[in-house]
Amino acid sequence: MTPTPMRIIPAIDIIDGKCVRLTKGDYGTKKIYADNPLDVAKEFEDNGIKYLHLVDLDGAKSKHIVNYPVLHEIATKTRLTVDFGGGIKSDEDIRIAFENGAAQVTVGSIAAQHPALFLHWLDTYGSDKIILGADSLHRKIATQGWQEQQETDVVDFIADYAQKGVTYVICTDISKDGMLQGPNIPLYREILEKAHVKLIASGGVSSIVELIALQEAGCEGAIIGKAIYEGKITLKELAAFMDD
Repeated sequence: MTPTPMRIIPAIDIIDGKCVRLTKGDYGTKKIYADNPLDVAKEFEDNGIKYLHLVDLDGAKSKHIVNYPVLHEIATKTRLTVDFGGGIKSDEDIRIAFENGAAQVTVGSIAAQHPALFLHWLDTYGSDKIILGADSLHRKIATQGWQEQQETDVVDFIADYAQKGVTYVICTDISKDGMLQGPNIPLYREILEKAHVKLIASGGVSSIVELIALQEAGCEGAIIGKAIYEGKITLKELAAFMDD
């Protein structure tokens, strides 16, 4: 049986308006890849990419949205469908994100710490607009830009919210993030066995072979960051993968 097509979603992480990558979420490992995120987004678009995962790392650390001008510029000057996360902690933050062009927003810390507010947003905006951010270290949910850790198991966390109406989930295994050592496919298989969600894998992707494995596991999408910026996966290879 042919696997269901999987969305390819490059990531742009923003600090001080610049395109950066971290390793395991450690801000001390920041590496700047481009001064102008719009140029990076346009290059993605020029190579057939349709989706973008845009993360406001300043916002995640500051606990409020910061880099919404970057979101606005990319949303208005490309045709990319952008999901935006980082620092969405209030009704005002989520309003700003949507007003500046986000097609979807990714919410993690609020879902873990203030579930009533998260469910209110889910009801207000709809399950097609709100992505549950489920980031974990050693299976435990991490929040506040991965600076804090909860005791909740990530699979239980996702399964519980799936029963409450969540459709889209981005799950990052922090121990894999930025390491280019492969994604945690067993974890994603377990999630999909226990929760009926559209699962977007994030963290560790370093080759087309791994993308095929994620697709075969049933992931709806895969986020790719450092592998693109470090040349481990080329945009030409991604274009070929998407055409298969």
